[in-house]
Amino acid sequence: MAKILVVDDEPDALELVGFNLKQAGFEVVTAADGAEALKKARETAPDLVLLDLMLPEIDGLEVCKALRRDPATAPIPVIMLTAKAAEIDRVLGLELGADDYVTKPFSPRELVLRVRNLLKRRTESAGQPEQLVFGELCIDIPRHMVTVNRQRVDLTATEFKLLTTLALRRGRVQSRDQLLQDVWEYDNVIDTRTVDTHMRRLREKMGAAARYLDTVRGVGYRFVEN
Repeated sequence: MAKILVVDDEPDALELVGFNLKQAGFEVVTAADGAEALKKARETAPDLVLLDLMLPEIDGLEVCKALRRDPATAPIPVIMLTAKAAEIDRVLGLELGADDYVTKPFSPRELVLRVRNLLKRRTESAGQPEQLVFGELCIDIPRHMVTVNRQRVDLTATEFKLLTTLALRRGRVQSRDQLLQDVWEYDNVIDTRTVDTHMRRLREKMGAAARYLDTVRGVGYRFVEN
């Protein structure tokens, strides 16, 4: 049973989200502020964090940054919950390491679907080669680990799936819409800048190996061997 840490300072929101996740078969741990969220993330080792943006004292963006800085919590997928529809808040969350975001008010059914999709990204490896090696870049699929020049690169679950999807389809251009469907598993097309934000973070983390990730202007991205 996957364990979900739900972080929100509104008791009604905690109760609603917790109830729907439990009904869907998940174990739920809750936190009402940023400090408690960081403490429980380290103590309970959740499989995923649902993190509200607007928290007292330590806000959701700072919590996300802290989770990504700590090697013990860095791999945990994070879905940001926000009442703000402004693009800057959404992009900031993704820039700081959130894997996905959901804008309030949201459908509990959609939220559960997003949680399941994100957890599935961490476990899908059937039928894929165990390792993909391109020069200094090594992608170890079963271990969800990427190294560049034998140095580990810490990627979020979404960044790892984005890189793996492009590498497995190397040489073929993947449109932003296609990547949203295959990596994020969105049935309806949402803002394709979500893809661009993750690609920018991925390139920054990969350093010299970012040369394998090619932008095809006006279309999307492809993985190139060079």
